[in-house]
Amino acid sequence: MATSTESARPSRSGFLAGLRGALDRPLTSHQLVLGVGTILLCLGLVMVLSASSVLALRQHGNAFYYFERQLLFAVVGGAGAIVAAKLPFRTLHWATYPVLIGSVALIAATYVIGVEIRGNRNWLPLAGGFMLQPSEFAKLAVVLWVAHLYSRKQKLLGRTSHVLVPMLPVTAGVALLVVGQNDLGTALVLFAVMLGMLWVAGLKSRPLMAIFLTLGAVLVFFVAAAPHRVARLLTFMDPMSAADTDGYQSIHSRMAFASGQFWGVGLGGSRQKWGTLPEAHNDFILAIIGEELGLFGACVVLVLFGLLAYAGIRIATRTRDPYARYLAAGITIWLLAQALINIGMVLGLLPVIGIPLPLISSGGSSLMTTLVAVGLLVNCAKSEPGAKRALEARAARRSGRGLMGIGRRG
Repeated sequence: MATSTESARPSRSGFLAGLRGALDRPLTSHQLVLGVGTILLCLGLVMVLSASSVLALRQHGNAFYYFERQLLFAVVGGAGAIVAAKLPFRTLHWATYPVLIGSVALIAATYVIGVEIRGNRNWLPLAGGFMLQPSEFAKLAVVLWVAHLYSRKQKLLGRTSHVLVPMLPVTAGVALLVVGQNDLGTALVLFAVMLGMLWVAGLKSRPLMAIFLTLGAVLVFFVAAAPHRVARLLTFMDPMSAADTDGYQSIHSRMAFASGQFWGVGLGGSRQKWGTLPEAHNDFILAIIGEELGLFGACVVLVLFGLLAYAGIRIATRTRDPYARYLAAGITIWLLAQALINIGMVLGLLPVIGIPLPLISSGGSSLMTTLVAVGLLVNCAKSEPGAKRALEARAARRSGRGLMGIGRRG
C-alpha cells in the first residue's frame, strides 16, 4: 500500500513536468508579455480612478477627470503598442536616429519654452491643457539606439573601445540633458540602462566598475548641489525628523500600508487619497494599492513585474537575432529599474524621487512610451525559435474555424 508521501511525489513531479512543458513552448514569452502588460494596464486604470477621484472632484469638479485622461493615453499608447508589435526590425533600424534626434530636440526645447512643475522644468505645453514630458521618450529613444548600435557592431564588441564608443558619450549626454531639467529620477533610469547594456554587451568587469563608480560620484555631486535633494537624502532613513516637510510623503505612504494590513480596506476606501498623501495617483500610487488592496495587492504587483522581467530576460537569452536580444534586454532593464526605484521610494527604502510606476501611475507621456516598449517586447518575442511558426499556425487555425462557420451559415 503506497504511503501519502509516495503518492505526493508523482503529483509534484507531474506538476513540475507540466510547468517545464509550458515554459518550453515557443509562445510562452509572447503570451507572458501580452498577459502581464494587459493586467498591469487594467490595474493601473482602476487604481488611477480610485486614487485620483477626490483630488479630481476638488480641482476640476469631475471625479473622473484624471481617469478619463489616463484612459485616453492608454488608447493612444495601446495603438502605438500594436504598431510597434508588428513593425519589421528593418523599419525600427531606420527610425532609430529620427527618434533619438527628435527626443533630444524636445528635451532641448524645455530649456526655452518648458513649463516647471514641482521644481522640474521637463514639460512642454500642448493644446487643450495637455503636457508632454520629452524625457520619457528619451528612455525609449536611448534603448532603440543602443540596440541598433550594438547589433550593427556585434562582431566588434570583443574590443572595449567599440563597446564604449559612441554608446557611452551619447547616452551620458542625453542623461545630463535630463539632469539639467532637474529630473534626477529619469536620469537615474537612463544611467541604469547605460550600465545594464554595457554589461549585456560584454564589457569587462574593471571598466564597468570604473564607470559605475564614476556615475555614483556624478549622482552624489548633483544631489549635493541641490538643497532639497540633500534634505530628502538626510530624512529618508528617519522621516519623523522632518515630519511636516521632507519626511511627510514617506510617513503617509507607510501609514497607507499600515492601515491596509493584509487584505486592505477595500477598493475605493483609502483615507490617504483625501489630500493627506501628495501624488497619490502618480508616484505614490503603490501606497494606495497597499492601503486599498493590502499587502496581498502590493505583492501581486511585485509578482507581475517579476513575471514581466522574467519574460524579457527569457526573450533576450533565447532569441538568435542580435537586435531583438539587445532591444529586449534594454526594455527589461529600463522597466525593471524604474519599477524598483519607485517601489523602493514608496516603501521608504530609497529617498523620495519623482518617478512613476510603469503602466500603473498616472501620466500620459510615461504610459504611452511604456506601452510602446511593451509592444516592442512582444515584437522581440516573435524572434524566439519556433515563435513565428506557432503564430502562423494559430492564425491558420483561427482562419479555418472562421471559414467553417461561414460555410455552415451558407
